[in-house]
This record gives sequence, C-alpha cells and structure tokens, in this order.
Amino acid sequence: MKILLVEDEPKTGDYLRQGLSEAGFVVDLARDGADGLHLGKTNEYDLANLDVMLPSLDGWQVLAGMRSAGIGIPVLFLTARDRVEDRVKGLELGADDYLVKPFAFAELLARVRTLLRRGTSSKEAELMQAADLQLDLLRRRASRGGRRIDLTAKEFALLELLLRRRGEVLSRSLIASQVWDMNFDSDTNVIDVAVRRLRAKVDDDFEPKLIRTVRGMGYVLEVDSR
Repeated sequence: MKILLVEDEPKTGDYLRQGLSEAGFVVDLARDGADGLHLGKTNEYDLANLDVMLPSLDGWQVLAGMRSAGIGIPVLFLTARDRVEDRVKGLELGADDYLVKPFAFAELLARVRTLLRRGTSSKEAELMQAADLQLDLLRRRASRGGRRIDLTAKEFALLELLLRRRGEVLSRSLIASQVWDMNFDSDTNVIDVAVRRLRAKVDDDFEPKLIRTVRGMGYVLEVDSR
C-alpha cells in the first residue's frame, strides 16, 4: 500500500514517514501543498494524509485539486485546526476523515488502516474479475484481455451472477429466477441459448475458457487451475 504524506513541519513529517514505513507502507513525503498536489496527480496512491496549513497551497486546495482531477483515493486530514467549521469544510470537499493534532500515532495508524480497508472494499464492489475477464459494475462494462465486450442487459446480469457465484454450479432454475425473475420451465431452452450466446462473446476468442456446462446440473464459471 502506498501513501502520500503532505506535511510541512520537518520533525512531524519525518516521524510520520518513519512510523508508517515501519508499519509496512510505502510513503512519499511532500513538504508543501504544490509538491503534494503534483505527486498526487502524477503517481498512484492508496491514501493521502494531508496537513491543512501548508506553504504554497493549503490542504483544502490540494484536496480540491485532486478531486477535480478525478483522483478518488481516501484522504485523511491531519491538522491543529480543530474548529467544527474547518472539519466540515474538509469533509464537504471530499475528505474521508479528520484527525486533530496532537494525536497518538496508534490512532493515526488505526484510522489509516480503516480507510484503506474501506477503499479496498469499495473497489472490489465496483469491479469483478476472473482471469483476464473484468466486469465493471458501475459503468456496466465488460472486457476481456483489455478488449471491450458488448453485452445485452440480460447477458450482463447473467455474467454478474456467474462471477458472484464463481466456482459454484448454478442450476437452470436458479439462473431463471435470478436473471429472468421467472420459474424455470423444462420445455424452454431460454437459459441454454442465453448461456451459449454469452459464452460466444466471453470465451470463444479467448483462453482459458471460463464458462463450463456441468451435464445434468447447470453451469459454472471458474478458472481452470491445471
């Protein structure tokens, strides 16, 4: 995990960088707001710790610049300014947490880890993956090997179900109820046709094959580990 630390007070910055590094994080330290914003825009970080009172640009300006650039990483403000108005301003600009100086390093570390877990969970909820197949739930897009795959709404829902239940054999009746919201009629082949069309888009031109038929039982999406 990589952290951007923006702190102009030399002793505090060095102390926090050392403590976070010893806790297993990779830390880039910027001594003023302009450098912090530049680093934030040109590097990939998992979290940013920002002081508010900084030379060149204050922490609020750094945060606003990052958010306007589409950088949505968690941000924790570290500041001696403890007025409610200051905390509200930071949160309204898109900060995720606010820690008032002086603070115990153990509390900072706990908050950092909590924000990182939250950020990871959010990313996982937005993106599903198996091998080189990716499903972006927010943008409703599918791709494999970096190549866009055009899916109908039902095909997307079917693929999402298979990914969510990855490694589990799904019966035709379960697929019918979850994707088509209907009771399965053994005389109809709508499920088989839908899976066949999905497989043609997701598997035919790629390796490894992901969607497999289990005779007499249903379908499963899994990555062959052999």
